[in-house]
Amino acid sequence: LSLYSSPARETKYVENPQTQLEEGVSHLRHAMEPYTAWCQVQWFCITSALCSDLFSESYEFLQNPPAGFYPRLGVIGFAGIVGLFLARGSKIKKLVYPAGLMGIGASMYYPQHAVAFGKVAGTQLYDWSLQGYIAVESLWKDN
Repeated sequence: LSLYSSPARETKYVENPQTQLEEGVSHLRHAMEPYTAWCQVQWFCITSALCSDLFSESYEFLQNPPAGFYPRLGVIGFAGIVGLFLARGSKIKKLVYPAGLMGIGASMYYPQHAVAFGKVAGTQLYDWSLQGYIAVESLWKDN
């Protein structure tokens, strides 16, 4: 007997028959395929047009930035790096510290934008908390 040879196995692959649900889903997918393909093409056209406009506007802005833009951007970016350095430990700190320090840095240079952002964020937070309160109250009353 050879130590390196193994006997040939007689195996045969048998595919399980499709259930009625699988056949129905397969039929539905084949019937909807032209419509989904059309939607994918339309979505690609819309997003590529929006992205090309965004990139061209961003490129033009970076080619002719306002005075003092790059130093401000450097300070805000450095604040984010300091936030990452200070946020050793938990993952929540790694999200909150850099974002908070960058927000503070950006609000120093752009106070009007910070006030507008704060108003919108405060309104959204109030709406979300009110929705949560209503949901908890309805669950409490149901029980």
